[in-house]
Amino acid sequence: MYGFEAMTFNIHGGYLEAIVRGHRSGLLTAADYNNLCQCETLDDIKMHLTATEYGPYLQNEPSPLHTTTIVEKCTLKLVDEYKHMLCQATEPLSTFLEYITYGHMIDNVVLIVTGTLHERDVQELLEKCHPLGMFDSIATLAVAQNMRELYRLVLVDTPLAPYFSECITSEDLDDMNIEIMRNTLYKAYLEDFYRFCQKLGGATAEIMSDLLAFEADRRAVNITINSIGTELTRDDRRKLYSSFGLLYPYGHEELAVCEDIDQVRGVMEKYPPYQSTFSKLSYGESQMLDKAFYEEEVKRLCLSFEQQFHYGVFFAYMRLREQEIRNLMWISECVAQNQKSRVHDSVVFIF
Repeated sequence: MYGFEAMTFNIHGGYLEAIVRGHRSGLLTAADYNNLCQCETLDDIKMHLTATEYGPYLQNEPSPLHTTTIVEKCTLKLVDEYKHMLCQATEPLSTFLEYITYGHMIDNVVLIVTGTLHERDVQELLEKCHPLGMFDSIATLAVAQNMRELYRLVLVDTPLAPYFSECITSEDLDDMNIEIMRNTLYKAYLEDFYRFCQKLGGATAEIMSDLLAFEADRRAVNITINSIGTELTRDDRRKLYSSFGLLYPYGHEELAVCEDIDQVRGVMEKYPPYQSTFSKLSYGESQMLDKAFYEEEVKRLCLSFEQQFHYGVFFAYMRLREQEIRNLMWISECVAQNQKSRVHDSVVFIF
């Protein structure tokens, strides 16, 4: 019941909420990012990160360093924290934490299927998969020729099985079908996660509704922009939009008929929460849209920590840490490729 979480929340969730708030205080600050942006080599970056919570994970890495090593070790820290929280969690928090990883599972499935289509080595693809989205039978994805086989041979025993009901076809897998499969799976996953959070009720439902609605709206915009100029029909496009969010249903009807980025902008500017996001872009420009969305998402995620006794902080922490890893990857790549003038282009400050 809303407003009464304080009475019972700490029985099962108090310890883990304290843990996640402690982890949150270890996120890199604006001062850390300013120092990282001054670094001349990857070893300088490593030296600076050694003084942060990433220290134990990077201190024994030999020179010369690679960007992939830094990203891998930082991701390993996130995975260790997640596994610790999952081990300590009881229902319904354990299910909530598992839901957070389903998005990575979908990305891993798509990565392996796409790589196999282009005749890449399966072992090489497995190394590129996100560790939070791994499951036992992931290596056997490579044998599937179409969606039906993919489901029957591999995915029927994974948590993604219920989401596949909408995209089981006998069509062969090609790049277009795989991308449609990714978006159909994501739609089913977001709707399922949204229903689960509504069922939990209280502050969790309130905060997660806002965060998941933002994710659904962002995906709707990205699907629209990426499908401009392809053979995807308006009806196909409409089917990929989630059935909740600020844009649902009237915004989806308008987005489905958009033919260029400026029309998308016109639709989005009718919704006050997204006006500031699109005001940062010049007309006809979509390159900076991802960064504008990330900045808006980070702002919302940080706000979820202002309220207590809800599960939204776990989702917010995982997303903020993932954004931090993206920032570190961008800074490391800019330093490694001697492109320091572009280092601020994609860094999203968290605090």
